[in-house]
Amino acid sequence: MSIISSLESVGEYALLLKRVLSLPDRFSQFLKEFLKSMYALGVNSIWIVVIISFFIGAVIVLQIALNIDSPMLPSFTVGVVSREIILLEFSSTIMCLILSGKVGSNIASELGSMRITEQIDALEIMGVNSANYLILPKIAAFVFFMPVLVIFSMFTGLFGGYIICMVLGTPSVETYVYGIQAFFSEAFVWYSIAKSMLFGFIISSVAAYFGYTASGGALEVGEASTRSVVINSILILATDLLFTQLAMG
Repeated sequence: MSIISSLESVGEYALLLKRVLSLPDRFSQFLKEFLKSMYALGVNSIWIVVIISFFIGAVIVLQIALNIDSPMLPSFTVGVVSREIILLEFSSTIMCLILSGKVGSNIASELGSMRITEQIDALEIMGVNSANYLILPKIAAFVFFMPVLVIFSMFTGLFGGYIICMVLGTPSVETYVYGIQAFFSEAFVWYSIAKSMLFGFIISSVAAYFGYTASGGALEVGEASTRSVVINSILILATDLLFTQLAMG
């Protein structure tokens, strides 16, 4: 029964996306909602991205410095390994797992509240494509803003490592900076940005599906928000594995 229910959910999600991914009836209204969603979902997420990236970057450098303290390895290895971890996985995958909790629950609870208070039904009665009107600006805004969040995460993560090197002196700041610059590949940055935009689409569209199809009362809205975070986390990890194999395999 659960398999049938899951297949039904996939079908409903696909049909919802078909309604969402169409040209807006009024572009001016879409642009207004797009800018509003960009601020609510993107700009308001910068602070949590900066704080978490700074401390995780510092911890990554600290852990690597403590665990590869070997005369067989050059000291700039700490900078190289820290950079690869932050660029390839942390600033895209791990940050998106965190954002699925903040942004995903925000979208699901907002649309769920509109559903149970019959605001969406009112839009449908007026002949408005409610899925396109409510969901498309959120998806477009979050996907569009994801590269900004990733760049902030990369910079503050590496800066966190810089600060920990400056405080502890192992490795030295000069050695850490040299390690960051050594063997650098610009393609890794673009890989991380592309992956994060795909994750941004998954987070916003899946959360919108659970919120849009919510029914009942406030308790069901909370449950829809929780389910969206759980499903998003699973999909992000599975997609990360597949995307990494296809892009870098």
